[in-house]
Amino acid sequence: MGRSRRTLDRRALRADNEAAERRKSEDEVEETEEEEESDEDEEEEDCESAEADEEGGEGDEDEEEEKPKPKPKPKKKAPAKPRATKSRSRAAKVTRMKVVWGVFSNSHQMVEEFEYPKKKDAEELAAKLTADKKSGHPFFLQPVKKPMEKEK
Repeated sequence: MGRSRRTLDRRALRADNEAAERRKSEDEVEETEEEEESDEDEEEEDCESAEADEEGGEGDEDEEEEKPKPKPKPKKKAPAKPRATKSRSRAAKVTRMKVVWGVFSNSHQMVEEFEYPKKKDAEELAAKLTADKKSGHPFFLQPVKKPMEKEK
């Protein structure tokens, strides 16, 4: 019933990936060195065959057949096409807000609203409504943000 696979650790996976990348880059470096060496060998063989032709045409046909074919160089990719720039969406206008005091019932319904400087009046109303036996539940005061009216 136990799991046979162990949980893969993120750090271990990253270390494995980095090691693979290092090996890949080392292989690429070795390939470029081999290409350089093969280019030098070809030049030497060309020089030797030219000397052999001058001496009487004694050329080794086997050497010409054994020449490693140069690897085709990877073609460069075409540059990416420039994308059409999208027009930026317009930022919504920021509306100015004002703070008012709201007297709320126990069910979070606003009973009355007071301007910010009239906090004492709002507290008095909340206390009066809470003390009233008819309502039977507490009322509380809370600041509320409202959008400001536009001035003309």
